Amino acid sequence: MRSPGEWQEPGQTPAFDDFTVVLSGLLCVEYHQGTLDVRAGQAVVARRGEWVRYSTPETEGAEYIAVCLPAFSMETVHRDAGR
Repeated sequence: MRSPGEWQEPGQTPAFDDFTVVLSGLLCVEYHQGTLDVRAGQAVVARRGEWVRYSTPETEGAEYIAVCLPAFSMETVHRDAGR
C-alpha cells in the first residue's frame, strides 16, 4: 500500500488482526493507549476488536504491506461513524 503525505484514515475497530510492515516513510498508529510511530524496517500488529487509526503525517507519505487475518472487507473493518 502507498499512502500520501499528511493522510489520515478514519478510526476503526476491525474484526481481523492487522499485521503491518513499513517499507518506507513513517506510519503513525494511534490506539486508545497512545500513538506508535512505525518506520521503515519496523512492524506493528493491531488485534481484532482493538480501536486503531493509521496516518502518514510526513510529506513523503509511506509505503507498507498490511496482512489482515481473516481478510480485510468493508463489512468487517467497522470504521468510525461519519466516515
